[in-house]
Amino acid sequence: MSGNSLMLILLIPTIGAIAIALAGRVNQNLREAFTFVTAGLLAITVWPMAIDVAHGGRSSITLATLTDSLNITLHTEPLGALFATLAASLWIINSLYSVGYMRGNNESHQTRFYVFFAISIAAAMGVALAGNLFTLFLFYEILTLATYPLVTHKGDEATIRSARVYLAILMGTSITLFLPAVIWVTSLTGGAFTLGGSLQGKIDAPTAGLLLAMFVFGIGKAAVMPIHRWLPAAMVAPTPVSALLHAVAVVKAGVFSITKIIIYIFGVDWLFSLSTTQWLVWITSFTIIVASLIALRQTNLKRLLAYSTIGQLSYVVMASAILKPMAEIGAALHMVAHAFGKITLFFAAGAIYVASKKIDITQLAGIGRRMPVTMAAFTVGALSMIGVPPTGGFVSKWYILGGAFEADNFLAIFTIIASTALNAAYFLPIIYAAWFLPEDQAPKKPHGEAPWPMVVALALTALLTLGFFFFNGPVIEIERQLVGGLQ
Repeated sequence: MSGNSLMLILLIPTIGAIAIALAGRVNQNLREAFTFVTAGLLAITVWPMAIDVAHGGRSSITLATLTDSLNITLHTEPLGALFATLAASLWIINSLYSVGYMRGNNESHQTRFYVFFAISIAAAMGVALAGNLFTLFLFYEILTLATYPLVTHKGDEATIRSARVYLAILMGTSITLFLPAVIWVTSLTGGAFTLGGSLQGKIDAPTAGLLLAMFVFGIGKAAVMPIHRWLPAAMVAPTPVSALLHAVAVVKAGVFSITKIIIYIFGVDWLFSLSTTQWLVWITSFTIIVASLIALRQTNLKRLLAYSTIGQLSYVVMASAILKPMAEIGAALHMVAHAFGKITLFFAAGAIYVASKKIDITQLAGIGRRMPVTMAAFTVGALSMIGVPPTGGFVSKWYILGGAFEADNFLAIFTIIASTALNAAYFLPIIYAAWFLPEDQAPKKPHGEAPWPMVVALALTALLTLGFFFFNGPVIEIERQLVGGLQ
């Protein structure tokens, strides 16, 4: 694949955003047609890139040179190819869902929504294809700024207040921790991503531990505690935005960035040998367990899903911190499995709200009989979060657990088992109530399923969650390219 094709991956959603804005002045059908065309074009451009990477191909292009040692460069590698493919593919389904949600809920400022969604996807592509730390940081920040108008979409005082928390935490951590770490590493190594790590031999063990902490807590989108409050705060956004935040781009950009830095800046083998970096497994284990315990106490469905996401994200970071090839594959698999399962859950929550205006778990008794497709999809997504076969979550947890046994990391083993039990404790009662308990009272206005675009999108993501159990080979093949280099 040529470097020009990489630039095209950035240009398609960027130009698409302009086209969507212009089309919105004509009519909503044209605007949404441009959204689908842009999403489709991006997907058919990204997929060949991923296939090329799976066969060992690599390509790069420098977009701009600022100084002799500072440039904006795009580069393909297995982890980035996976993230780009995931975000581009889910954008198509999210666009379909968004049409049903935005129209069904009579949302205002719909053109602005679609424009900034496209810009967010462009930023996610930049993060995925970043060839050095400076490029990664640049697109990471663009993603934060592009998603802010989406989080503030409703425009009321409570929404603005929550969105400010979102922006303050993400920008604050970036400026105080992530950016200094980027400057520090760039001054030592040039900041290029190098398989095996570029820092080895250039810093001592205490400095490595400090730098790792600056990256982990500076990359706030990974939501490692205590840098997690922005995620529940962002639940004021419309459900398609929640799906963007939790499944398509934002949080995936966070865990992707940490994983990529561990592999390409520190180096797995070297990091594994340092006692000053072993704290990462402890802090991610703490995040997984505590987030799951907090989720148990939630009554609002979207807040429960937000805390569930915080825990599931730390699965990816913990898998990376185990520093064994099988666990690194597990980290990549969990990025995909979590994306499929969590987007299904948020789609279901949005469908329930549009059809019934219900937002609390306590209101969901018997809703499975009124909305069978929605709750069937919710059940699939929830079982994937728990890790029950045949769902995608089982596959990723299997690999992470295998890596933990390979490393004799008993803390990680305990965390996976305990959190799986906690996941079951907060998801299974919802499923049971929806399917087997009678309604507390009939709704004032009888309803069935949400608008058909939402139902179709739900069915597609649920099928992806189930299908990933049987067809995860392409993801494993892409990541074997990476693991082969690690070994």
